[in-house]
Amino acid sequence: MMKSVPGVSVSYAQSGASTKANALGMRAMQERAYEKRGEQYLLIKSPPASGKSRALMFIALDKLANQGLRQAIIVVPEKSIGASFADEPLAKYGFWADWTVTPKWNLCNAPGEDGGKVNSVGAFLESDDKVLVCTHATFRFAVDRFGTEAFDNRLIAVDEFHHVSANPGNKLGLHLAEFIARDKVHIVAMTGSYFRGDAEAVLSPGDEAKFDSVTYTYYEQLNGYEWLKRLDIGYFFYSGAYADDILAVLDPDEKTIIHIPSVNSRESTKDKIKEVNHILDALGTWEGVDEATGFQLVKTAAGRTLRIADLVDDDANKRARVLAALKDPAQKNNRDNVDIIIALGMAKEGFDWIWCEHALTVGYRASLTEIVQIIGRATRDAPGKTHARFTNLIAEPDAAESAVTEAVNDTLKAIAASLLMEQVLAPRFEFKPKNPATSTATPGFDYGEGGYQPDQCNVGFHEERGIFQIEIRGLTEPKSPEASRICREDLNEVIASFVQDKPTMERGLFDEELVPEELTQLRMGKIIKDKYPELDEQDQEAVRQHAIAALNLTQQAARIAAGDAGGEPGVNTALIDGVRKFAMDVRELDIDLIDRINPFQEAYAILAKTMSEESLKQVAAAIAAKRTSLSPEEAKDLAQRAVRFKKERGRLPSISSTDAWEKRMAEGAAAFVRYKDEGRYD
Repeated sequence: MMKSVPGVSVSYAQSGASTKANALGMRAMQERAYEKRGEQYLLIKSPPASGKSRALMFIALDKLANQGLRQAIIVVPEKSIGASFADEPLAKYGFWADWTVTPKWNLCNAPGEDGGKVNSVGAFLESDDKVLVCTHATFRFAVDRFGTEAFDNRLIAVDEFHHVSANPGNKLGLHLAEFIARDKVHIVAMTGSYFRGDAEAVLSPGDEAKFDSVTYTYYEQLNGYEWLKRLDIGYFFYSGAYADDILAVLDPDEKTIIHIPSVNSRESTKDKIKEVNHILDALGTWEGVDEATGFQLVKTAAGRTLRIADLVDDDANKRARVLAALKDPAQKNNRDNVDIIIALGMAKEGFDWIWCEHALTVGYRASLTEIVQIIGRATRDAPGKTHARFTNLIAEPDAAESAVTEAVNDTLKAIAASLLMEQVLAPRFEFKPKNPATSTATPGFDYGEGGYQPDQCNVGFHEERGIFQIEIRGLTEPKSPEASRICREDLNEVIASFVQDKPTMERGLFDEELVPEELTQLRMGKIIKDKYPELDEQDQEAVRQHAIAALNLTQQAARIAAGDAGGEPGVNTALIDGVRKFAMDVRELDIDLIDRINPFQEAYAILAKTMSEESLKQVAAAIAAKRTSLSPEEAKDLAQRAVRFKKERGRLPSISSTDAWEKRMAEGAAAFVRYKDEGRYD
């Protein structure tokens, strides 16, 4: 039995802008990155297939030729990604130099263990050659052996930068912090998902502040494609064995990557080979193996022979043959080379199959980063490819299940991923405080029917740049350049931390007595304070307001869009119209109103439709059992907001108020006094 969860469906304009090249052979994102080539520390945040590898080539060549750097070292998470930095004839497309890597300095292709490759790094540093490509592991060992000073006056480019962490246990993160402290290298960091799956900070706030960033959104990327018009993201709850019902979501006519569950997960049958065979049987009749490629041949009931790449097989030789066939450069543009890929822990980041139309993942993924990377396999533009989709098959929590806690955690992770992906795929938000005396229309923005209204809160949309401009009464503006940058570029990272905060989500979904401000103000406020301790109180509040506004407006717009479309995928403007409609319905958009919206109410509505009533009650009970009274820290936060309330209203919050948030502040202030008398604060 399988139930569909209403998913996200975003349609795009097919403007072709993101795939067109300028006179130097640069696409839109690459041109934007190249404009900042003079920065010592540069962070490129851009979706898969937007051309980050080539952007780095342009920047590195300029740093070597015009900025006085001796060498460039390209660091990738695994050997297979090293191919992305192979020779490129850039001059052929208008650039002033070609990108070349001497074969012996592409250590991703070189034989031997990391120890031997470390010697090669040492030899490269002593040579006059310009470019080296190696893995994160090789680079870590090389820094351990030669010290940070050996890399002075060089460019270090780190691909898939989200593998780095500010946690002291992360060796690569530790080395990068040492390089930044020494300040003798240039660093270019590249990632499609700057947030980490474990919610750890990638860099310390102090180090992060030294980076200039280039942000190119999913919306800009997909809106500018030539072929791909629509991206769907759906979730399906199932009971029983997933392989029994897989054809309910798997279309054999779509080019698909199936990610089967880890053998340690709840969804796994613990026999991965049997699972693969089960999927093959469901698709049709097995007709043998193609000798040249190692692909499985399966004939469907419709008479079509599918070519299926099995990357799960434990036989290393067989798997290597299949991988080689998938990566054969001669087959890159051959749509008929393969139809379906079945993978376990492979075919994610750095895997390039432009024809992929469907990324089908079985089981929860603890890492949001991993989900973004998997979706990225399907979002490449290719001739004739008009749609792409990501589907997550999820085992419904079983009310009879003994491991209900694990099931609940998994459910929360799936919801977090859904919320974040809605945010990642939406246009960017630009919030402005509403001041009737000074607020004016901004050129290039469409304010809808009737145009800009000076006396109202307006919603404008700039289609080419993919930016919402929204006026909100009472909005706190950031003062410092860093807070302005966070509000402009990093709201998704803040939201990722918020939706990954398990206590927040548990209360947002299942606490019937919840006052939404406890999440939107207290929990989000604490996350901001922990994430950006260097910001002052006003800037922290500005970031908080901008982040919660972005999350809640996306949620409300998605709800309206889904309702208007009757659950069917919306038209191109559905999300944009949803934001406008919500703003118009409430008449005056103010920050207090936004704070009073529970960010998880739409997610709960989806769960209530798709889970059995019994399962839902079981989950709610498991979470309720863990609920505790106010902590000293929460009481302190509430007391501070009570003080702010008194400054604004001229009185303290009342414990008998009919306003739930005012009452909660009064309770918090009383608890604070009690905890203080007990000596609970230093």
